[in-house]
Amino acid sequence: MTMRILLAEDDAAMRHYLSRALQHAGYAVDAVDRGTEAVPLLQSGSYDLLLSDIVMPEMDGIALAQRCAEISPLTRVMFITGFAAVSLKMHDGTGQPARMLSKPFHLKALVSEIERLFMEDASTLSH
Repeated sequence: MTMRILLAEDDAAMRHYLSRALQHAGYAVDAVDRGTEAVPLLQSGSYDLLLSDIVMPEMDGIALAQRCAEISPLTRVMFITGFAAVSLKMHDGTGQPARMLSKPFHLKALVSEIERLFMEDASTLSH
């Protein structure tokens, strides 16, 4: 089964780059440029992962993650940010510490982190 990722990233070049890389890695990706565009997709679709920038117009990634926890509680959350000083104490809505990758990062690191997240979920479900 193909994992579905919702990407929320306001930088057009980064959004395009990440979408293509994730699709190339075998994921189904829907991409939006702001949190307010992600909310209706979370309400209507079933996503395995919300991959969100933290700093975006209209609704930041933290507010988006909180909405995601309310409307799609099984969707995991991973943040990408250019602000390394952002607190790592944030949670992803499941009570788990939020995963975070600081920009710039290598695409292999992103894919590895996503694979690790899904492997952890699979091992938790199998116990």
